[in-house]
Amino acid sequence: MIIPLAHRADQTQEYYFSVKLTEVRRLQAAGNDVINLGIGNPDLMPSANTIDALIQSAQQPTAHGYQPYKGTPGLRKAIVQFYAHTYGVPLDADTEILPLIGSKEGITHISMTFLNEGDRVLVPELGYPAYRAVSSMVGAKVDEYPLLEYGGWQPDWDVMAELVAQSSDSGRTKILWMNYPHMPTGAPATHALFERAVRFAHDHRILLCHDNPYSLILNKKSPISLLSIDGAKDVAIELNSLSKSHNMAGWRIGWMAGTKAYVDAVLTMKSNVDSGQFKPLMDAASEALTNSDDWHRERNAVYQGRLDAIHAFLDALGCTYTTDQEGLFIWAKLPESVESAEKLVDDLLQTKHIFIAPGFIFGPKGNRYIRVSLCMPKERIEEAVKRLTSWS
Repeated sequence: MIIPLAHRADQTQEYYFSVKLTEVRRLQAAGNDVINLGIGNPDLMPSANTIDALIQSAQQPTAHGYQPYKGTPGLRKAIVQFYAHTYGVPLDADTEILPLIGSKEGITHISMTFLNEGDRVLVPELGYPAYRAVSSMVGAKVDEYPLLEYGGWQPDWDVMAELVAQSSDSGRTKILWMNYPHMPTGAPATHALFERAVRFAHDHRILLCHDNPYSLILNKKSPISLLSIDGAKDVAIELNSLSKSHNMAGWRIGWMAGTKAYVDAVLTMKSNVDSGQFKPLMDAASEALTNSDDWHRERNAVYQGRLDAIHAFLDALGCTYTTDQEGLFIWAKLPESVESAEKLVDDLLQTKHIFIAPGFIFGPKGNRYIRVSLCMPKERIEEAVKRLTSWS
């Protein structure tokens, strides 16, 4: 290259799945039948009315120009209606919703908007890698807070308070990232957890950023939004998306919800980065958000039907796991006989052509864990089990 990399590029590693999926594609190109149980890429279709709305909108001559930076009024209104129906949370479509090109984009824009170099960010010791990566990219210091393995993977609030107290000398703690139902452990969301989180944010004057893409998938109880908690809007932003809950990962439709001040601040940054989304995508997303409760139940029934096969797969590996997990994945602990998650993943991919995710990519505490996805037909999961029985 004619010029050197910026420091942030030099210090940032390529996303694990970007690297590993290249290896998967090489195996497939060589004629190998790889069963991918590693990523949360829904294999089910969006609703038929969603596809119809996309087609109808794309056929309109006025649908192909630039759109508002805040998304169409129709999409914002649909998100508000979805929040009212699903979570019982009232929002203002004009001031409290900002559509995003997937919630991953929101993690970046929120970090760019609120973090200065040297500020500190609380990130769960097991969590979506983007929380750490983006915080580091903008020059912030990441403080990992413990999750209590034998306490339902809940945050250790006492340690978090100590981290905040220690941060005053070297940069203020400004953001706390949370994600429940939790990825990768599948720990459910609870009102008690969210109440504690909101209280913590108020007490320590921290912006609480909650990432909520899994609340409608294999949920054992009614789905919960952090914004349903009294006082949450004063201290919190919630990210959500259609990727997992509506089988629309490739559509890149998400949003942030919060008070006008937070939305306006992030919009200032976002409006300098992109020029809005494609109107037919937003029109179709608006339709998707009206999917019936029965549609969601039918989707969950499919995932539920895959669980037995996933459990059989994990049993064949000798793993241990809990049965109360929510979301698209099962988190499982390796037996002592397995040397490491990394070696197991590589061995399975090369010898059995099965890809699963090692737990360490979500944080060091995941070294003895694996994560297995439900985004594969039951028959393919059963085929993976058969391949394991011939393990040599």
